[in-house]
Amino acid sequence: MKVDIIIPTYKPDDTFCLLLQKLQEQTFVVHRVILLNTKEDLWEEATERFPIEERLTALSCPHRLIHVTKSQFDHGGTRMLGAMESQGDLLMFMTQDAVPEDEYLVERLVEVFGKEDQVAVAYARQLPRKDCSVVEKYTRSFNYPDQSCVKFQKDVRRMGIKAYFSSDVCAAYRKDLFWKLGGFDSPVIFNEDMFFAAKAMKAGYGVAYKADAKVIHSHNYTLKQQFQRNFDLAVSQRMRPDIFEGICAESEGMKLVKSSIQYLWRIKKPYLIWELGWQCLAKYAGFFLGKRYEGLGRKQILGCTMNREFWKKIWAEEE
Repeated sequence: MKVDIIIPTYKPDDTFCLLLQKLQEQTFVVHRVILLNTKEDLWEEATERFPIEERLTALSCPHRLIHVTKSQFDHGGTRMLGAMESQGDLLMFMTQDAVPEDEYLVERLVEVFGKEDQVAVAYARQLPRKDCSVVEKYTRSFNYPDQSCVKFQKDVRRMGIKAYFSSDVCAAYRKDLFWKLGGFDSPVIFNEDMFFAAKAMKAGYGVAYKADAKVIHSHNYTLKQQFQRNFDLAVSQRMRPDIFEGICAESEGMKLVKSSIQYLWRIKKPYLIWELGWQCLAKYAGFFLGKRYEGLGRKQILGCTMNREFWKKIWAEEE
């Protein structure tokens, strides 16, 4: 199989350089790397500060660089642009801050498609960075356990919303099924990966989680960022009732909270429950308002979201 790796970039840095270096070290030789950069001037600034061009030249495959403006960027649409450039059998999407943990990342994602004909997408396990907070580190282990699985529509009853979970931080798609199922939604504020996973499962295909395909990726979000991220998450779910109708997302959140509290007691750091509590409050407040975004004014929405350009695009289309 030929694999094209598609990576949206914005202000790429030394982590992106490390990502490119790790791609060069992969046991499975990539067919092509397609970069979708937001704001050409920021790319030029980055290449002056970091050895990006050197890392690209060192790749054992060609690369394609496409620039888009900030107003053009869309989580689904921009990735679709990369997919249209692909000549591979598999589309592998990554983010610029997801660093392969070892040289087997691509190989282990690809092997799923040789064993499972019904799998449409396979996503990798995310491990925390060294600077990751204790709470976020546990959240990573909760969302990305050490056991692989393949999820089908029948599993929604047992797993709830978690059945549709997938992540374009690092995920590979069968290109023929990607186009057959219509690709990513666009415009989309968030969750283009989860929407596709749900669409694939409803069409009878599977979504594979590969625990042995690993990337280093985590964030230490501020309370404001937690609020904004969960606002956008709730908006994305509210905009797709065909997928999320009748599925309670809050119950999965409560499982994580209870499990996190037990973990903090177990490692004898109960004082971090205070930090966890503030994070939960920020997340819940953002999610609560996001579910009710239709009752908010435009200024209020812009104050709550991480993706202001999405709203400007939506409102422009309405006028």
